[in-house]
Amino acid sequence: MRRPSVRTRLTLVYGSLFLVTSAALVAVTYLLTVRTMDGRFTSRQNVDGATITRLRALAVDGDLTELVRLKADADRELARQKHDVLEQLLQGSLVTMLVLGVLAVVIGYVVAGRMLRPLHTVTATARRLSESTLHERIALDGPQDEIKDLADTFDRMLDRLDRAFDAQRRFVANASHELRTPLTINRTVLEVALASRRSPPETRALADVLLGNTARHERLIEGLLLLAKSEREPAARVGTPLRDVVRSALDQLDGKAEEAGVDVEARLGPAAVSGDPVLLERCAVNLLENAVKYNVRDGRIWVRTGVRDGEAFLRVVNTGRPVPSYEVATIFEPFRRLGADRTGSRDGAGLGLSIVRAVVTAHGGAIDTVPRPDGGLSITIRLPASPEPALAA
Repeated sequence: MRRPSVRTRLTLVYGSLFLVTSAALVAVTYLLTVRTMDGRFTSRQNVDGATITRLRALAVDGDLTELVRLKADADRELARQKHDVLEQLLQGSLVTMLVLGVLAVVIGYVVAGRMLRPLHTVTATARRLSESTLHERIALDGPQDEIKDLADTFDRMLDRLDRAFDAQRRFVANASHELRTPLTINRTVLEVALASRRSPPETRALADVLLGNTARHERLIEGLLLLAKSEREPAARVGTPLRDVVRSALDQLDGKAEEAGVDVEARLGPAAVSGDPVLLERCAVNLLENAVKYNVRDGRIWVRTGVRDGEAFLRVVNTGRPVPSYEVATIFEPFRRLGADRTGSRDGAGLGLSIVRAVVTAHGGAIDTVPRPDGGLSITIRLPASPEPALAA
């Protein structure tokens, strides 16, 4: 059962306190009225002049029976009048209490909303913020109360996060330069050694091995830098046809699929998303490369794009060895491969699906992964759909 909101709970508290206080006030007023009427109103004060004159005459004549009867009638009339007065007082008080109670609930709801408005501002800012908008602040105005203390604390936390992400971006940029440069120099030296006719066979063999290791290190560094970039929300989003992105990825994969003996069947329906086309293409390429790498000889790959339930989707289904369900949750972790705790060095860095997950998360999407009963995986990427971008005339 869903708990009511804070505003609703505050309204109920305000209304309940008012009703309890009003009920106590009505009860006290009623009791004081009864006590006052019992103490100050007597039968003599509520009998008309003719009846008083008759009672005096009866008292002089000594007709006690008639005297008692008239006195009893006077007492009953007094009790009836008191009952009518108290009943009208009670009914009027209860009606007034209910009307004021409803009014108090309405006023309490409005007041609670005004009191919670700064919290709504904090919540809306927190939802809107991402790495690219960490420069925004709440900057709440008003008295230095508990809510403003919370907003100021949140602003100080955003300052620390902004500085941390800025430092991370500078580190990634510096690492990109510092790590690529020596590897590029090493690869150039090794290629020169391989091209030189004066190099002995042993040197050529060693240079060939080192060149392969250098290429794997370059791929690892490229994957790490791309993963770091993918985890950040795209700074600029553009309308991107998803099927065009997948077509480009398929063109890059065509040679690898033929070499592996894998048949690719693509049915690309219209679908558009808003995001970074380069990252989206890298995401599609990694999915397709994974489908080829973990396939079987004469296997198949089915690629689909389209829109369903307001979401654009890319589905890649491949044949392959059976995948246990407990391995599905780990294949998107960095440096993980199916059936291995850590990646090998020959088959890649193990960052392909990690980059896929980072790109999808940065674009506000989700991934559904289902093992096929006959072997292989069905991976579906769901992204918020956007209108198909119009072609330039």
